Amino acid sequence: MARVYNFSAGPAMLPEAVLQKAQSEMLDWHDSGMSIMEMSHRGKQFMSVYEQAESALRRLMNIPENYKVLFLQGGASSQFAMIPMNLLRGKTSAAYINTGAWSKKAIAEAKRYATVHIAASTEDNKFCSAPTADQIDLPAESAYLHYTPNETIGGVEFSYVPDSGDIPLVADLSSTILSRPIDVSKFGLIYAGAQKNIGPAGLTVVIVRDDLIGQTLDGTPTMFDYKTHADNGSMYNTPPTYGLYLAGRVFEWLEQLGGLSAMAEINERKANKLYAAIDGSDFYSNPVAKDCRSWMNIPFTLANAELDGLFLEQANAAGLVTLKGHRSVGGMRASIYNAMPEAGVDALISLMAEFEQKHA
Repeated sequence: MARVYNFSAGPAMLPEAVLQKAQSEMLDWHDSGMSIMEMSHRGKQFMSVYEQAESALRRLMNIPENYKVLFLQGGASSQFAMIPMNLLRGKTSAAYINTGAWSKKAIAEAKRYATVHIAASTEDNKFCSAPTADQIDLPAESAYLHYTPNETIGGVEFSYVPDSGDIPLVADLSSTILSRPIDVSKFGLIYAGAQKNIGPAGLTVVIVRDDLIGQTLDGTPTMFDYKTHADNGSMYNTPPTYGLYLAGRVFEWLEQLGGLSAMAEINERKANKLYAAIDGSDFYSNPVAKDCRSWMNIPFTLANAELDGLFLEQANAAGLVTLKGHRSVGGMRASIYNAMPEAGVDALISLMAEFEQKHA
């Protein structure tokens, strides 16, 4: 069977070139006589894989030397607890911006450890926008400011990086990491689940400034202390070795492509094409304010919701899969992460036009 265009919000498509390389190395990595999955995570062979992956990520994102790169388990959701455990540092309150489902999950978990101040919220408009910079209320006593630059479910994205001054800025970059260049020095901590733009599910990347490590809440489990992982080069316990290997291959693929500036041009072009198709039609619509639209996750609805099932059926038949929108939003959602080829977006736009002609 031919490969399909997978518009899933995650686990998402991986670059075909990466999968082909992994396939060729599956049984015998570099004449070792074994798969990368069978190697000791502390052996020289796997350590070379880890070191190459970290170095490539540092180059791609231009990560300053005073930041640690940690490859962890537990998904981005574990970070909802690890962040207050590690970053309160003697304070009792933290600030959060609420822009959708993932912000709300982070807020709910943080309330177990701290007083949470909602610095801004767009819940009153059903999370169809991000707050403007002047709407953010950040108390001086906040240990940190947390936000979700891109809400995967609602398709809302910040067009700017909030200025938190001397208060560490924390970002859940799960769905936008590596999609474009960012200035890491503006952040105290960045975290991201791998299964959208990095690699397979099971790996989580944390990029954290040195001075924020080592002052955990009393009772913090050893495995939830960033210092544990920083002091042991992400090898305190067995990391998700195959996920880390594939992440390294994705980083390599991005470098060969021309880096994050080149990736940004492709991603912006893909998103603009799809939004143009939606906006140019009376049959499809997108609820998000135009200046807050996501490059990565594009929800859209049909004029007649009773046609949703037929649209999905025809999309699946055309090899365009996992387009059903999240149950809280409805309609469709096209997630077009880095590995989604431009041809996949073109194929979706073509199907949308044909479907509209027949059913408008």
